[in-house]
Amino acid sequence: MTNDLPQPLALDAALASFDALWSPRIATRVNDYDVRIAKVAGEHLWHAHDDTDEFFLVLEGELFIALREAGGERTVHLPKGSVFTVPRGVEHKPSAPSGAALLLFEPAGTLSVGDRHEEVPDHVDATTGHALG
Repeated sequence: MTNDLPQPLALDAALASFDALWSPRIATRVNDYDVRIAKVAGEHLWHAHDDTDEFFLVLEGELFIALREAGGERTVHLPKGSVFTVPRGVEHKPSAPSGAALLLFEPAGTLSVGDRHEEVPDHVDATTGHALG
């Protein structure tokens, strides 16, 4: 008999299972949301998610998120263990000069480059998330 019940997932092992940067993996789903993990280094691209907020939790390293808001541009700094939510519609550009590991929470099917974005360079994965394994 197969066990269809959910099983625990060790995030360290899951992160060790891939090397691709800016290419999130789906760790689990909660209702209609993906819980994604990603390794990042360098800069992503300016983009916005028109219909959803984007939640970031820094598991390792540190992340910077530049934001273009009504009052101008600012950058938030997220050291390990920090969380931040980018509100829907706000243009943002994540970067991790020294590299980072992230946990992201967003609706299933959300593109990693948002609905509006700069030209996507070859090294950036414009995915809705890859399955682990």
